[in-house]
Amino acid sequence: MSQQSETLKERTMLFSLNVLRLIDRFPRSVGADVIARQLAKSATSVAANYRSACTARSRRDFVAKLAIVVEEADESVYWLDLIIRDGMLTTTEVQPLFGEANELRAIFSRSLSTARLNSRVVPEITR
Repeated sequence: MSQQSETLKERTMLFSLNVLRLIDRFPRSVGADVIARQLAKSATSVAANYRSACTARSRRDFVAKLAIVVEEADESVYWLDLIIRDGMLTTTEVQPLFGEANELRAIFSRSLSTARLNSRVVPEITR
């Protein structure tokens, strides 16, 4: 495993943990509970699915798993944006995680584009 992938594993794990800590500060309400569950699922899924992508059995499997990581990161961005817009917590409390979610989405989107391109190029070279 490369140092970059190990760094991303740690970064996604910290993102998950920090989101769970943020959720603990939510007010108690039905709406907040719904958002908390959805955000917890998407944020922890970023880390779990990235780990899974790192152990993919094939290029096709890697691309499929990485696509899930991108979707979950994007969903996390959505829920964090909703929290900011709702005023459930202060922007100061949410902004660092909102920024991290956007950065992770960008990183994994670029990786997914590269992986898709490489999966098209490599079969042509080996023919």
